[in-house]
Amino acid sequence: MFCRSCGNQVADRAEICLRCGVRPLNGTKFCQGCGVETNPAQEVCVKCGVRVRGGAAGEPKEWLVTLLLCLFLGGFGVHRFYTGHTTIGVIQLLTLGGCGIWTLIDFIMIVLGNFKDAEGRPLVKR
Repeated sequence: MFCRSCGNQVADRAEICLRCGVRPLNGTKFCQGCGVETNPAQEVCVKCGVRVRGGAAGEPKEWLVTLLLCLFLGGFGVHRFYTGHTTIGVIQLLTLGGCGIWTLIDFIMIVLGNFKDAEGRPLVKR
């Protein structure tokens, strides 16, 4: 795997690039699969076909929208679907938000600013 910020080769399970200190999944300059330089607007690497995060589908999610979805529809896991956590969203849907406990924990995490989207980015406050 290659760092998407500096192009340095990193271990497959690396949490941080040792060269630039950025998480390998963040950034839009290099393909994570093959390390070739990419255009920030493209969705797929033209060399290896790996989906390049940070394209139009990878926009960060809004804090207020996530908060309101959790407040009003949290028992159905809608805020999890919105932020890209579809597996956990399905589990919350089937368990009605873990009988409300999981929804309450998510709500507190969103209010405190500790909730992240599926790509590990913090929610954007606008």
